[in-house]
Amino acid sequence: MPQADTESSPVHTPLVAAIASVCLPGLGQVLQRRFLDGTATLLLSGVLIAGSLSLGRISGRAAEVFFFMILALPWWVFQTYDAWLGPPSHGFGWSRTWRTVWRAGHDIRFLGFLLFVSALNDTYIILANLDYSMPFYCTKPAGALGFFPKALSPALHMAVGYGFMKHRRWSLFLYFVYAAYGFTNGMVNLTCFGPGRIRNTLLVAIIVSTLYVWWRRRILLTNRED
Repeated sequence: MPQADTESSPVHTPLVAAIASVCLPGLGQVLQRRFLDGTATLLLSGVLIAGSLSLGRISGRAAEVFFFMILALPWWVFQTYDAWLGPPSHGFGWSRTWRTVWRAGHDIRFLGFLLFVSALNDTYIILANLDYSMPFYCTKPAGALGFFPKALSPALHMAVGYGFMKHRRWSLFLYFVYAAYGFTNGMVNLTCFGPGRIRNTLLVAIIVSTLYVWWRRRILLTNRED
């Protein structure tokens, strides 16, 4: 009876490797005997995390969170997905994984997930600070009227996030409505209330994400499920 080739076959299932990479970047690749991939993954993860912490010390907590959300966290998810896909048939694992992500539009799904999480976070902050008046085009409406600007942002985040995760074409239009509102509201408030770290970070985040969504708009426009 022929013996199994234990030297060439993976010792761990994709699920085990992915969970390992969630706990420690690169560990899943190492368990799959992809030692070069695992080492490079761990080093790059360390650089990104250290960079976000350093930026936080220089520019404040908002900049630290922003950097982590747009670089460190996507990379953490990417290397976990790379471990889930397993060893590539040839070449470097990152290039194989990126091609898969790009073709399937998983980057847009991840952006939708971030927006969805942001909606939940916004909702929690609003409920925990009911007396706070959110700036709305140089005003700070209070009472029942002040509930509208508070509810608008998480509602748009949740709707766009769902649409992005499902690759719905309508979510592209809705995103640009959200981006136009967020950018104009932020710029107007900037002239009235002056610059602030959170306000500046949000404006930069809107610009960066809008440029990326416009660049990747075909993923949403070619969807046929709507």
